[in-house]
Amino acid sequence: MAIYTEAEARKIMEKALSFSTADTCEINLSGSESGNIRYARNSVSTSGHRSNQTLVVQSSYGKKSGTATIDEFDDASLKKVVERSQELAKLSPENPEFMEPLGPQVYDKAINYVDDTANISPDYRTSVAKASIEPAVANDVTAAGFLDDSYGFSAMLNSNGLFAYNKSSNVDFTVTMRSNDGTGSGWVSRDFNDIRKFDAAEASKVAIDKAVMSREAKAIEPGKYTVILEPAAGENLIGNLGFAINARTADEGRSFMSKEGGGTKMGEKIVDERVNLWSDPLHPEVPTGTWNGSGQALKKTSWIENGVVKNLAYDRFWAKEKGVAPVPFPSNLIMGGGDASLEEMIASTKKGILVTRLWYIRSVDPQTLLYTGLTRDGTFYIENGKIKHPVKNFRFNESPIIMLNNLETLGKQVRINGNLIPYMKIRDFTFTSLSDAV
Repeated sequence: MAIYTEAEARKIMEKALSFSTADTCEINLSGSESGNIRYARNSVSTSGHRSNQTLVVQSSYGKKSGTATIDEFDDASLKKVVERSQELAKLSPENPEFMEPLGPQVYDKAINYVDDTANISPDYRTSVAKASIEPAVANDVTAAGFLDDSYGFSAMLNSNGLFAYNKSSNVDFTVTMRSNDGTGSGWVSRDFNDIRKFDAAEASKVAIDKAVMSREAKAIEPGKYTVILEPAAGENLIGNLGFAINARTADEGRSFMSKEGGGTKMGEKIVDERVNLWSDPLHPEVPTGTWNGSGQALKKTSWIENGVVKNLAYDRFWAKEKGVAPVPFPSNLIMGGGDASLEEMIASTKKGILVTRLWYIRSVDPQTLLYTGLTRDGTFYIENGKIKHPVKNFRFNESPIIMLNNLETLGKQVRINGNLIPYMKIRDFTFTSLSDAV
């Protein structure tokens, strides 16, 4: 049994805590049930089910800590894992950044669990593969996809009186479609907490259409182009911007958020005033748990408002060092969108590139947030408001800061990888070279 109710989880953790003789003790208990189906070459290759449960004990004496893990929860096993963590703690060096566990906290009730997702059956997974493979065959395309669905719980209890519990559910789907002549590729990704929002046939059609449209791509010169970034492409760079909101790296002069001569860019305008970036564990489209691994409550937090830096994330240690209140790191990223449709963005573009997604992204310069990577799975040339033909993939060198200062149009928000990102039309996006990969 991998899934425990709140009462069952608490009983197990309280029993483990009763064996502790350390100065402080923190216990984390989690479990999950998940299923999957994978297909390639238009045929199902594997399917399976996983069941996992884990209890982690961290014992501390002063600033010395030790951690032990177990997946058996009888009294003898619980006593053994607590004793092992205490043995390791006594052998460990002091952690100069050790923070004593939090006391009792108040959390919002999470909304990231849906029964329908938890009750997905093997027959449903088979129907997803069928809804992808059959239209692929009909369109002279080969499908390779993966569906993974899961539900589970996380719980925390410590010797200072904190208790937290959360259930969650999630489904992830991705498929790559390749034209059978080997010249075209399409891709799509979907993820939801609620399986009722997922349409396998709709998602697969997007990838099939991209594969068919992208056959026999033509090479055009790299350079600066107006681009329309689909949400999957934009999320890669917006996510990297999210990593830069770390107050510590900013204070230490190691990130884009560091101010020349010392200090941070808190309160400064860094991007177009239409850019708003926030996190919200209770957003109905991208809900998350309402507490983090330190036991801190997660609340709606604005990071960039009208282009201005409103908050930086402070972990508990760095907040103590700076004499400020901790600001937990975001559990999701939500970027405000606009009213423009993809069709309207294309129609308003005289000369540009439509990008399905970016991949193999690597940091070039953390001080400017400059990244490099490649386009993939459907890149198209736009001329006079229409998609004219597919183009060969590019390598790009671009910073999300420069990109968001060159913002022309914001479109509809779409969930991608647990975040909510809009379509974006950007001018002067830098492509540096061509890539022969399809």
